[in-house]
Amino acid sequence: MLDILIIGAGPIGIACGLAAQKAGLSFVIAEKGCLVNSLYNYPSTMTFFSTSEKLEIGGVPFVTNSYKPVRAEALEYYRRVATSNHLPINLFEEVAGIKKEGGVFIVTTAKATYQAKNVIISTGFYDIPVKLNIPGEDLPKVKHYYQDPNYYALQKVVVVGSSNSAIDVALETYRKGAEVTLVIRGADVGERVKYWIRPDIMNRIKEGSIKAYFKSNLKAIRQYEVDIETPEGLVTIPNDFVMAMTGYQPNFEFLKKVGVTLSDDRFVPEYNHETMETNVPGLYLAGVVVGGMDTHLWFIENSRIHAGMIIGDIVRKVD
Repeated sequence: MLDILIIGAGPIGIACGLAAQKAGLSFVIAEKGCLVNSLYNYPSTMTFFSTSEKLEIGGVPFVTNSYKPVRAEALEYYRRVATSNHLPINLFEEVAGIKKEGGVFIVTTAKATYQAKNVIISTGFYDIPVKLNIPGEDLPKVKHYYQDPNYYALQKVVVVGSSNSAIDVALETYRKGAEVTLVIRGADVGERVKYWIRPDIMNRIKEGSIKAYFKSNLKAIRQYEVDIETPEGLVTIPNDFVMAMTGYQPNFEFLKKVGVTLSDDRFVPEYNHETMETNVPGLYLAGVVVGGMDTHLWFIENSRIHAGMIIGDIVRKVD
């Protein structure tokens, strides 16, 4: 019988483990992928918006070579935090189901069945992309994830979106020799684009190095071309790859399956903002999963406090 079963070995899941360990509680962290799976799937060239001290967990210093850490430094930091503290983390072990019997959670994974008094869901939002829902989206050339710009050298690339990820993809692939076209639903580049990146993309668009269609939508994708709906009408252009940087969302079906109530509009889960406990007693949420579709509200830097809030509540109940 575990005190806690933690689902997700991302930064916040690890932070929950550290807090549980400090409180003397028994726990296991189950992760369906690799350690900090979401960060691993970030672009290889990524630089964090946050500074290193805002990404620290468990009071462990995050020392970096520059003011803002890069992906490789974050992967190394969280790995060292997890291994040096000997956290019981079971990787590549996806949770298949959770049910509550007599006040105890029965958690079934791909490898085992656990009994736990409490469950913390810290699964993030990066695993399920927001789909375009247009013809041709299932073609192999359509990508919702992006790793390295060199793959797209000398190719005709359409990038859909106006957020940080879309703008990074557009600039990086352009600088590796791709012919880049941006398709943006709004009238301008997203307002939350990193302040040091925004002037770069605006200048590339202004000089014509990157073509941008504003107030436009991708309507159809075919093997060697795409259709773009613009204010001036339908435009068809040659195309090799489509980078659909349209965002990601939490696994809402999983949350509903375990009994968590979601709002009708933005799918925001019901939880106590002081303890992070959901409408299911003993079931807690930690990290960006609490934001529903509003995934831009929560980050590592402002959700790492969830670990202390949750473990504090669990300890109070025991006392």
